[in-house]
Amino acid sequence: MSKQTFVIVGASLAGAKAAEELRSQGFDGRVVLLGGEAERPYERPPLTKDYLRGESERDKAYVHAAGFYADNEIELETAPTVTAIDPAASRVILDDGRTLEFDRLLLTTGAEPRRISVDGADLDGVYYLRTLADCDALRERLDAGGRVVVVGAGWIGSEFAASARQRGLEVTLVDPLALPNERIFGAEIGSFYRDVHASHGVELALGDGVEAFTGDKAVGHVRTSGGREIDCDFVVVGIGVAPRVELARDAGLDVDDGILVDEKLQTSAPNVFAAGDVARASHPFYGERVRLEHWSNALNQGPAAARAMLGEPTSYDRIPYFFSDQYDVGMEYSGYAPKWDEVVFRGDRDSGQFIAFWLRDKRVVAGMNVNVWDVNEHVQTLIRSRQPIDTHALSDLDTPLEALAAQSASATEAST
Repeated sequence: MSKQTFVIVGASLAGAKAAEELRSQGFDGRVVLLGGEAERPYERPPLTKDYLRGESERDKAYVHAAGFYADNEIELETAPTVTAIDPAASRVILDDGRTLEFDRLLLTTGAEPRRISVDGADLDGVYYLRTLADCDALRERLDAGGRVVVVGAGWIGSEFAASARQRGLEVTLVDPLALPNERIFGAEIGSFYRDVHASHGVELALGDGVEAFTGDKAVGHVRTSGGREIDCDFVVVGIGVAPRVELARDAGLDVDDGILVDEKLQTSAPNVFAAGDVARASHPFYGERVRLEHWSNALNQGPAAARAMLGEPTSYDRIPYFFSDQYDVGMEYSGYAPKWDEVVFRGDRDSGQFIAFWLRDKRVVAGMNVNVWDVNEHVQTLIRSRQPIDTHALSDLDTPLEALAAQSASATEAST
């Protein structure tokens, strides 16, 4: 094993944690971590929150301290670009002409922002927020103040809008959907977040798309599909991301809305693995392929892929989890709920302190705790149990949630 070379393409959170795990597991071969940015690996949540607002230092965004990679004999390279991979020949080709041979390859190439296709999209002052460099540029714009139009009321757009308001800017939030994140959460939670933004002074242009950006060299107005003209000093577009599958596709790997991997995070090539935003993995718990763009997935899936690369028994079956902070509203969400037939609230939604449960056939498939803490473990237990739940007890604050979780877990054990 000591003579093997493991190459990781993508110096992301998933890639960095995979490299760390290889060393933690005792792998003493060569580890090469290749990144496309002139930065060592960093985490993305601060880019829409505290770092964006200037409330935390740059070093806090990085996954590891500067000396970690050299200290652990991890060859971190942030200059070259990978132009091709050849699974059959077990090699990676770089744009500087070098070829790296590997025994195992991990693809953690992440995702990139979807670009908006309207007139004026190439004007100065139209920004996207994905990288640390993007964030640095937007920090300067926030320092200058003014008025910003945010296109897209998903998580990136909503969190940026909140941070911009906290910095004192005038903010207009535009989205063709009637409510923020309506496709994910439905009307009950979408309307809650709409009201949160409205109460903090965000102008909402929901149910309205973007027709064009206009201005003389730099954007100065946003024209909506409904005919509104919104003045602005700059625009931030957050309309989702697309997985970076080009290298995998060109190498002949199976791709479909991500790189297709099994529960061991192995691709259609036995010596190539994938993890993080780019991986669409067979999930043992759900019995279908799932691709997640969440911090926690990158944090945990990278190390799982590393263990699989080492030949350890691996079955990545974590319940999806993500979090968001907007203004004074913090939340955690667990589960995967492409379909549901009921939403049950535990606590008063209007108070801003509650837990929402998404149910299908009386079974909890997802849960979100808003400004209520230390309950995520119980929410995940309810999801894993797959047991029908008494919705009255679920919504009753006098019925301990941990008791409901324990009861559901016991019922599952009894039935197996």
